[in-house]
Amino acid sequence: MGRRESRRLGVVQAAVQGRMTNREGALALGLSLRQFKRLRKQVREREAAGVVHGNRGRPSMRRLCAEVRERVREMLIGEVKLNDHHLAELLVAEGIVVSPASVRRIRQEHRLPPKRRRRPPRHRRRRERRARRGELVLIDGSPFQWFDVAGPAWTLLGAIDDATGDILALTLRPTEDLHGYVTLLRDLIATHGVPECLYGDRSGILIRNDKHWSVAEELAGRQSPTHFGRMLEALAVRFIAATSPQAKGRVERLWATLQDRLAAELRLRGLTTFEAAMAYLPTFIHDHNQRRGRAPADSASAFRPAPRDLDRILACVYERVVARDNTVRVTGRWIQVPPGPHRRSWHKARVEVRELLDGRALVVHPRHGVLVEQPGPGAGFVLESRRGPRESQRLAQNDARGSHQSRDRDPARPRSRPKSQGLGTLTNIRRPSPSHPWKRAVNPNRPPTVAGAGG
Repeated sequence: MGRRESRRLGVVQAAVQGRMTNREGALALGLSLRQFKRLRKQVREREAAGVVHGNRGRPSMRRLCAEVRERVREMLIGEVKLNDHHLAELLVAEGIVVSPASVRRIRQEHRLPPKRRRRPPRHRRRRERRARRGELVLIDGSPFQWFDVAGPAWTLLGAIDDATGDILALTLRPTEDLHGYVTLLRDLIATHGVPECLYGDRSGILIRNDKHWSVAEELAGRQSPTHFGRMLEALAVRFIAATSPQAKGRVERLWATLQDRLAAELRLRGLTTFEAAMAYLPTFIHDHNQRRGRAPADSASAFRPAPRDLDRILACVYERVVARDNTVRVTGRWIQVPPGPHRRSWHKARVEVRELLDGRALVVHPRHGVLVEQPGPGAGFVLESRRGPRESQRLAQNDARGSHQSRDRDPARPRSRPKSQGLGTLTNIRRPSPSHPWKRAVNPNRPPTVAGAGG
């Protein structure tokens, strides 16, 4: 008997003993006079059990049937771990309507732990969402074993809209690299348009983190951006670099959801290859956005139409000088430039080599446009930052110099002097002999000699 029933029992017993009227008892309990008379009759017949509801201890009429409860238990103890909400949604797809609260109660009855341990909430300062779609897009990568627990870890790159929380694009890569981010940007622009601003971390793929300034950068007053940063500048997209994971918490929470749901969906469907997973991602994005997306505060969209030369913008650009044999070289490939008008040579001409996402290479002249287009090497091409021959040689010399200086020297061993390179290598003058007048000591007390005087 609870507190409510014990209070009712005392008032009804006082009315049975004649210490108060039925009307006074009904007012004290907040019941109608007719209901109080029924309650008084039950107490007179059944004593204290008369105030207890008749359904106490009986199973609910809305209780789940045994077949449904057994189906929930089978999915809870299966090999693929599912959270309560995800399991309820999967059962709805099978035609079984079960609430997440019911799944949680069944899990607790069988003493099964939850998929993820819940942490107490921490104090964070709220950042208001942007008002329009495309005004701010968060991008990031998450390495995880998406296909199999025992398999290798792949990196899932994703973009999420800040105003609606919709997933805009997803792509899988073996590692977090430039090719993956450019593919993600291409899919985002092709599907939705060019956003106003991107929000990401401080990866070296996205921003410059080194302190090296070339002479041209010092004269320009700014460091040259990375290849990805140059693409964003060409698209007029601003980039914000986050200083902590909490600053881009929305995309970080997205990874928690995808590592929970997407990995389980791939394993339930038996999708263990890259091609099968990439084919399923659009379906997952559509279902996720319909269930978890929200309407923006402003119905207007901030996405801009994609430019016509998007494939040329999403490329790595290298400045080169055409060699005497009318070729330009990028690490790993060389391109033959055809003759110009009237069989003219392009020797010493400054051109741009654009390496596209599909592997094609374009040699672009500032005034004459595209001089030649070289096809891609094949399906296994990976877009990455390449260095020129001189830059690679300079970096190798710096590494060799640093390793030479870092070696431990023997204090008793005299330092060897560099060998002379011979006449004509550095200067046209040989090293003077020890008896040369230049080697004589200077006597400050000696009077100066007069020109033409003897001795």
